[in-house]
Amino acid sequence: MTYEERLIDYVVAARDRELDPGARVAAIRFLQDSYAVGLSGSRVSFVDALKRAVLAGSHEAHVWGTGETGNAATVAMINAYQIHNQEWDCVHEPAVVHPMAVILSVLTAAAERLGSVPGEGFLRAVSTAVDVAAVLGMCADQPMRFFRPGWCGGFGAVAGLAILHDSSTVILRNALGIAYSSFGGTMQAHAEGSSTLPLQIAMSARSAVTAFDLAEAGVDGPQEFLTGPFGFLSLIESDGHAEEQFASLGTQREITRVSHKPFPTGRAAHGGLHGLRSLKEQHDFSVDDVARVILRAPPLVCRLVARPAQLTQGPAYARLCFPYLAATLLLTGAVTVEDFDEAKLVCPARHNLAAKVSVEQDANTDPNALSPQALHVQLSGGKELSITLPDVLGSPGCPLTETQHKRKFSAAIASARMPLSAASASDLYTAVARLADSDTSAVTRNLFNSYHGSSELSL
Repeated sequence: MTYEERLIDYVVAARDRELDPGARVAAIRFLQDSYAVGLSGSRVSFVDALKRAVLAGSHEAHVWGTGETGNAATVAMINAYQIHNQEWDCVHEPAVVHPMAVILSVLTAAAERLGSVPGEGFLRAVSTAVDVAAVLGMCADQPMRFFRPGWCGGFGAVAGLAILHDSSTVILRNALGIAYSSFGGTMQAHAEGSSTLPLQIAMSARSAVTAFDLAEAGVDGPQEFLTGPFGFLSLIESDGHAEEQFASLGTQREITRVSHKPFPTGRAAHGGLHGLRSLKEQHDFSVDDVARVILRAPPLVCRLVARPAQLTQGPAYARLCFPYLAATLLLTGAVTVEDFDEAKLVCPARHNLAAKVSVEQDANTDPNALSPQALHVQLSGGKELSITLPDVLGSPGCPLTETQHKRKFSAAIASARMPLSAASASDLYTAVARLADSDTSAVTRNLFNSYHGSSELSL
């Protein structure tokens, strides 16, 4: 069987495959996390321009945090952007894929458009979509050139849509082929720290919905979208681990291997930030005592966050700049979404301290590894403090506690442009927790505030 056939067979069979308890718990936790992060993302100013550009006068689905309405494809685009625009969304580290940004925004919009989707079926669709996204990401044995989270997340979202709609294999295959033909996004936006970076996630979400709708309308897509001479595994990503990954497809639920992001930064910086905070708590040294901070990490970490701090840096650049992030944590004790506001980005104290921070490549040869990492702090008196980090905080090997998970959820909700009330935030958290025994409408009605039901906006 071809990889395409094996992938489609897996998705079709997933309609009747029960979620194991671990996968159900993980799905609920990362739904709670991603909805909260998406609400927080409403605070980013570009959201207004994006809504003006793409919302049309349909009322199929709602923008999280404000209740504005539009068609499912464009609402999915906006909500995906809100999830990813502050680099606070969860990540599947082995695949180097942020799965929920595309998948959850698409499937939530689709559930609204359908009107009524049983929660257990929604969780099954989300979990299967993450399986697809993660396995495709883990096929690669070479560094990213194209923006893997957008491409793989988009494929996963299409698979999830097929489950929600109980689609035929013909529609699913055509939709995956059409989606492949419409995806885009490269690592150039990441390398430059461009604000286009999260838009690549957003455009994949819109493309996934549109591709599925076209397939349902009878449009045929490329059939060898993975293995053809110009397919995804031939042209966009390498396939050195493809046979191994497809052989293991379904042996475990990949949602259980997804990692939280406790900090609103690129995931590659989390190990160093966790190590720096741990050393500060253990040794209680003064910022004035810091002579040098060195993060030794795999090549992917160096590639993603070793860039120097710049006075001209924008928020997207700074979230991927470990020197700036480390300086921020040392000075304030944390890294929050407010640390990427304009005044903070040019703070002289942060830049002076960032000049003492560097990232060095270790001996790891895996181009997709994010761990292990090691952090070293040299103090002005000559003392050196070190910590080894086999697992990054928030990963399955070093998971957030339930208290930490709830704290992040609350912080993200509170940072939204129009925060949910405490009661609505609690209702959202509880509705997701009970989703397996209810309907998705119990969640969606809590994703936007007082605009809901009384003064909905359509731009």
